[in-house]
Amino acid sequence: MKLLEKTTIGGIEFKNKIAMAPMTRNRATDNGEATASMVKYYEQRASIGLIITEGVNISKLALGSPNTPGIYTPEQVESWKKVTQAVHAKGGKLFLQLWHTGRTSHSSLLNGVTPVAPSAIRIEGHKKATSTGMHEYEIPRALTTAEVKDVIKEYATAAKNAMEAGFDGVELHGAFGYLPNQFLVDGANTRTDEYGGSIENRSRFVLEVMQELVNVWGADKVGIKLSPSIPFNGMIDSDPQALFTYLIQELNKMPLAYLHLMNALFPLEQLPHWPKDVLGTYASLFNKPIIANGGYNPESAELELASGKAQLISFGALALSNPDLVNRIETKSPLNNPDRTTFYSGGDKGYIDYPTLN
Repeated sequence: MKLLEKTTIGGIEFKNKIAMAPMTRNRATDNGEATASMVKYYEQRASIGLIITEGVNISKLALGSPNTPGIYTPEQVESWKKVTQAVHAKGGKLFLQLWHTGRTSHSSLLNGVTPVAPSAIRIEGHKKATSTGMHEYEIPRALTTAEVKDVIKEYATAAKNAMEAGFDGVELHGAFGYLPNQFLVDGANTRTDEYGGSIENRSRFVLEVMQELVNVWGADKVGIKLSPSIPFNGMIDSDPQALFTYLIQELNKMPLAYLHLMNALFPLEQLPHWPKDVLGTYASLFNKPIIANGGYNPESAELELASGKAQLISFGALALSNPDLVNRIETKSPLNNPDRTTFYSGGDKGYIDYPTLN
């Protein structure tokens, strides 16, 4: 099976072409430190070729969900060292996903501080889950130009901290409606400075962050996750194909490790001009490895690799519920079903207690 073949990206050899997709699990301490249960969770899945961590907050104001981990304090860095050491001891490789939630956060999670965003446009039609219940999204505060540049520096600092913590690389979370995605789409970005207006300007934030990450990590150790055809969290753009074509062509000029593309997972009937075949539309624009994500099972993943459009496939819920996913694919064994009631519940149930074949 192609899924089980070894592959090399940027000098790093991966045991197979299976990746673990980033998944928020809400199991960190109140201070954003990795716990002993998190160490076990990642260690259990070390047979996966590339583990990409859950989104990890780059700063105090990046936080958008309770008990999500950070990478901006010395204590957080030290706690992640236990994770990387455990995974490396099992021969695994892992990238840390850098996360800033922007306007998807809430002041109740930020000690009363209003969330920041490219523009003062709130998410409509959805509610935010917080530690104090469900709340309407708030109107965020638009970052000043100087503050935008400060956030870019925060990404660079977080990347340095990830290196100190022993990760093999970093991935920018540029998808699913979080801060980088907010800068990209004209439905959330109405700025009039160098970070707003034209497609080139709206792409500038992502491209400058990526350049900072490359400056820290060097060639072939930085990836990015994008969701070109997902309108979740109000990510509406008037011409997403033009936007993401430009962005991916610019990213292709950088010495990146990979591009992580999410398939179209939401109905697009009301957006008929949006590409439904994400890999068919964008994969050929990028001449480095593509990780495909969204809705795959082992059979469809094998077909996707055979198509040549992707070089790795990332699994979310199946990696969550099958710590021995690689072994189950290899032996064609039945897969555990994920318990969605425990995805974000805290505690070890539904986290580190899924059974393995052995």
